[in-house]
Amino acid sequence: MARTAESKLTEFKLYSPGAKKVTVSGSFNKWDTKKLSAKKDNKGNWSAKVSLKPGKYEYKFIVDGNWVNDPQCTSCVANSLGSHNCVLEVK
Repeated sequence: MARTAESKLTEFKLYSPGAKKVTVSGSFNKWDTKKLSAKKDNKGNWSAKVSLKPGKYEYKFIVDGNWVNDPQCTSCVANSLGSHNCVLEVK
């Protein structure tokens, strides 16, 4: 019997101490701009957690209404809007 791939709790992190609101939008949530809100700690680090099945996902942060790439991300792909999306691989 084939075993289904298990979801893994995946954390997105962004350092943006001046931000008032940060969300994560990507292929894993149909680019919903409101679904995955990040929480800020007292040092200015934002984090959001979501369970993802193994695979490749494109994503961006939305910081106070502006689409921002993850500065920690080492893999990006061009998108249809003339900019780039970050790529995350969940194994």
